[in-house]
Amino acid sequence: MARRFSAPYQTEPVSSLASWARNLAVFAVVAVVVSILIVRFGFLEPKPALVTFFGGLAIAALSILFGLAGFAAIWQNGSRGMARILLAFLIDGAILAYPAYLGLQYRKLPPIHDITTDPIDPPRFDALARLRTGDGANSAVYAGLYSAEQQRQFYPDIEPIELEIPVDRAYAIALQLVNKRKWLVIDERAPQPPRRIGRIEAVARSPIMGLREDISIRVAPDGEDSRVDIRSASRYFDSDLGSNAARVTKFIDDLNTAADADALKPVKKTPVTPPKAPAKTVKK
Repeated sequence: MARRFSAPYQTEPVSSLASWARNLAVFAVVAVVVSILIVRFGFLEPKPALVTFFGGLAIAALSILFGLAGFAAIWQNGSRGMARILLAFLIDGAILAYPAYLGLQYRKLPPIHDITTDPIDPPRFDALARLRTGDGANSAVYAGLYSAEQQRQFYPDIEPIELEIPVDRAYAIALQLVNKRKWLVIDERAPQPPRRIGRIEAVARSPIMGLREDISIRVAPDGEDSRVDIRSASRYFDSDLGSNAARVTKFIDDLNTAADADALKPVKKTPVTPPKAPAKTVKK
């Protein structure tokens, strides 16, 4: 019986609009994946690759329009192709969901890309400055007063890190956290006399596209304690969509936690060896 009812439907032609919607969705996936691979593995500069990425998003949006038109055509003439339209919508939704979220973040967050705990004297990019000279790369010089004011307004909790541990221990813990995060260390200089200021320069990468974001950490003595400042800046684009502020905030929390745990460790006392008694001389 089921075959009798479905037989007339099986003879209906497949909607060309439904086929176009599915094919465009598949092509959009290919364009997006290829652009991500190009950026992550450094085959091209990020900006040309991102043109391909946004082109893929535009094709996904076009696929949705074809799908809606195909749905209307199927409703009117009874042609086949709903499965293709639903597949296209599923693919398009998967492609467009995260970029749509980032678009909302772009509207909510300030258009800045350089975050630091010390806007007056931010940690410098020395070794990293040589890596920020490509086409379209942001300057290694701090973004300036406008960026500092926007940061103060939107991220007021980002402040210098005051630790009640010696500068050598603070540097060691900071370097340990950098390695734990698998940031690529470009340069590291432990605190040395006379100034005893330690510096770490490293590169982090964004989760999906793998865009490079540069980090500089400065560890300085503050009496018997220490002070740590960190700077995180996107290498490309004027807005970081909050990624650098999130990185700095998480690093501050983890550094404070690790420093508190280190300060609570009992100090190992070196056992004192009792002095040997002088040998007695026997008088004959």
